[in-house]
Amino acid sequence: MFRSVSVRSLYLKRTLATHVTATYPSQANVSQTRHDWTKKEIQDIYDSPLLDLVFRAASVHRQSHDPTKIQLCTLMNIKTGGCSEDCSYCSQSSRYSTPTQASRLLDVEPVLEAARKAKANGSTRFCMGAAWRDLAGRKRGFQRILEMVREVRGMGMEVCTTLGMLSPEQAQQLKEAGLTAYNHNLDTSREFYPEVITTRSYDERLDTIEAVRQAGISVCSGGILGLGEEDKDRVGLIWEVSSMPEHPESFPVNALVPIPGTPLEGNEPVSHHTLVRTIATARIVLPTTIIRLAAGRNTLSESEQAMCFMAGANAVFTGEQMLTTPCSPWDEDKAMMGRWGLEGMRSFEQVNVARKEGSRLIEQASFEATKEAKLTASA
Repeated sequence: MFRSVSVRSLYLKRTLATHVTATYPSQANVSQTRHDWTKKEIQDIYDSPLLDLVFRAASVHRQSHDPTKIQLCTLMNIKTGGCSEDCSYCSQSSRYSTPTQASRLLDVEPVLEAARKAKANGSTRFCMGAAWRDLAGRKRGFQRILEMVREVRGMGMEVCTTLGMLSPEQAQQLKEAGLTAYNHNLDTSREFYPEVITTRSYDERLDTIEAVRQAGISVCSGGILGLGEEDKDRVGLIWEVSSMPEHPESFPVNALVPIPGTPLEGNEPVSHHTLVRTIATARIVLPTTIIRLAAGRNTLSESEQAMCFMAGANAVFTGEQMLTTPCSPWDEDKAMMGRWGLEGMRSFEQVNVARKEGSRLIEQASFEATKEAKLTASA
């Protein structure tokens, strides 16, 4: 069920001995968001002593978010493989010989069944990914995806898609269907990007992000660690999104899962401290953004994940699988969260999401209230 969401004070259920503030978040903090960070400023933050960095990030996190809340998201691959792009990390590229087999776009009902299962297990955002460069020549497939979006949105869930490049018109159609967020990662810094992908330019990615933002859809855009980049590239990625007219609603931090057959199959795993540094730096620079601990999380121990949450991560992918890589299952995640005093966010609880949804949430709340009143009257 949808509920009207307004900016409100959230109260910390457990406080740290080292932190005395107990009311979260304050709307005044939104005005503290900066779009004029320099790369040197961000690099200095990134290079600071790790424990000091985590403490600072944890303090910033508590100014704009309830630190006891984690957004639970489930990701489904609705069209696998056969992509014409040459992303060096991706097993879905048709240019590489990998275990991933190409398949057609799924029918609507299996997707809705997966969304119902995700909701029943506590996920509040359902994400759908299709492996292709763009939607050119896919009119019927796009109409099917719009139907998926409408139906999942009708379940009271937040809906996200990642479908490659979009035109402004396609973004508007997704908005009208009820799309909450669109994922389009920048992956890394502008400087290192050509080492990873050559078939789509950095500016083309930024153009899609701008089309999404102009349509009133929340932007989900982050990167991948372990591509062979250096610290300056992680800093460059954070700087790039911090310079956008509006910070992304969510910033996924992925740790590369090397897949046999891809050019990056031999890359070494990214270190945990690099993951934590990146999350903490992103939290300080992007104070109101959701930081999503994404691919590779299943390789982390529970204590390593807890450090990521302390550093400012407040969303995860949970469920049976991500696009082509393993995912931590719902039961394990809920048990872990219980041990650490964490709980899942409600749909549309995040302030930035609720603001973009605007009248749609109010209309849905009114519809649900009328429906409930009629049921009560007929009982």
